[in-house]
Amino acid sequence: MTHAAPKHKPGRDNSIWKRIGAFFLNPRNLYILGMLLVLALTFSEVARGRHKNFMIFAESTKLFWQHIAPYGENWSQAAPHLDYFLYGPLFNILFAPFAYLPAWLGPFVWNLFNFSMWFAAIFTLPGKFTREEKCKSFLYTFLILACTQLSFQYNVAVGYMFLFAYSLLERDKGFWAVLLMMISGFTKVYGIFQLGLLLCYPHFWRNVAYALLIGAALLVAPAVNMPFAELPDYYGQWIAALTEHKDTRTWMNVFYLRPLGLLPFRMWVQIGVLALLAAGLAANFRKWKQPFFRLAALAVLMGYVILFSNSSEGHTYVITLIAYQFWYWSMKRGDALNLIDRIVYWATFIIVVVMPVDVLCPPGVMQIFYDWQINLWLLVYLWLRICWTAFICTPPTLSKERPLIGVQ
Repeated sequence: MTHAAPKHKPGRDNSIWKRIGAFFLNPRNLYILGMLLVLALTFSEVARGRHKNFMIFAESTKLFWQHIAPYGENWSQAAPHLDYFLYGPLFNILFAPFAYLPAWLGPFVWNLFNFSMWFAAIFTLPGKFTREEKCKSFLYTFLILACTQLSFQYNVAVGYMFLFAYSLLERDKGFWAVLLMMISGFTKVYGIFQLGLLLCYPHFWRNVAYALLIGAALLVAPAVNMPFAELPDYYGQWIAALTEHKDTRTWMNVFYLRPLGLLPFRMWVQIGVLALLAAGLAANFRKWKQPFFRLAALAVLMGYVILFSNSSEGHTYVITLIAYQFWYWSMKRGDALNLIDRIVYWATFIIVVVMPVDVLCPPGVMQIFYDWQINLWLLVYLWLRICWTAFICTPPTLSKERPLIGVQ
C-alpha cells in the first residue's frame, strides 16, 4: 500500500530562518541572552582584575565619603594606578550603593543594573515604535553596548537617561524627565543639553521651574558630606580635572578629524555649533508639535554631545547610535529614506559597531578603517543628515504625524 505525500499547507512556512528571526524579535529572549552575556563579560574582567573603571568609581566614591575630593593631587596620591576620575560629586552620592557592596559583587550589580535600564529605556519608548523596531534597535547597538559594559563605562547610563527623559516628556511627565536631565548634567554634563527640548512640549514654564528647583537641590546635595562653604572649591576641582583631561590624548571626535584642524578652536566650535542648533530649534517653532521633529532634535543633541565633546571614545558612540536608530525607523516608516541612507545604515553597523570587536574583525583590518577615520566620518555624515531632516527639510510624509497623547 502506498502512502500519499503530505500536502504542503500554504502560508505555513516553518523555515529555520523565520524561527531564528522570531526568536530574536522577542524582547524576553533578548533580555535573557543579553543578561547572560553581560554577566559572562563581567566575570571575565573581574576574574582578571581588569575592571578598572569600576575601581575608579568605587575608589572615588569612598574618597568622597572620607571628605577627600577625588581630583588632582588627591587622586594621584590615593589611586596612582588608576586613570582620572572625571565625574561630579553627585555621581559619588548615587554610586555609593555599588561602591560599598563586596568587591566581587559590585561590578556585577553595576553592569546588570545598567543593562536592565538600557533595555527598559528602549522598550518603554512611546507607542509609535513597534516591538520589532525596538528589538532591531537593541540588536543593532548591542555589540557596542557589550564593549561599553566590558569596560564598566557610565555611557550606558547617560544614554538611557536621554531616552527615559524623552519618553517621559512625550507622556507629559515633566518633573521626572527634568530630574533625569539634571542628574545626567550634574554627573557627566551631557544630559543638561536636553533641557533645550523643553520648548517643544506643553507646560514649558512649569518644567523650567522644575529645572531650577531640582538644579538647586542637586547643586547643594554634596553638602550631605561637607560644609556648604567647601562646595565652590569642590566644584572648582571637578572643573579643573575636566579641563586638564581633554588634552591628555587623541580623542575620537570632530576636533581630531583630518584634515579639518579644528582642535585649536575647540571651545569656539562647541559654542558656535550649539548656538546654531538653538537657532534652528527656535526657527522651527511651527514643528514643535510634530513627533518626528522632537525625535530628530533629540537625535541631534545625542550626536552633538559625542561628536563635539572634549573627550569622546569609541564606547561613547552607543549614545548617538541608539538615537539614530529611532530616527531611521521613523524615516523608513515615512518612506523618506534614500539609497544613501540605507547604505550608510549598514556601513555604520559594520564599521562602527562590528569592527571594534576583536573576535569578529582582525585588529589589522579595523586599524585600516580607523587610520582613515571612516568610522568618524560616517557619524558626522549621519549627524548632518539628521540635522537636515530636523531643521532644514523635514520630509513631507513626516511633517503631518499626529501628536502623541499628552502633547497637543
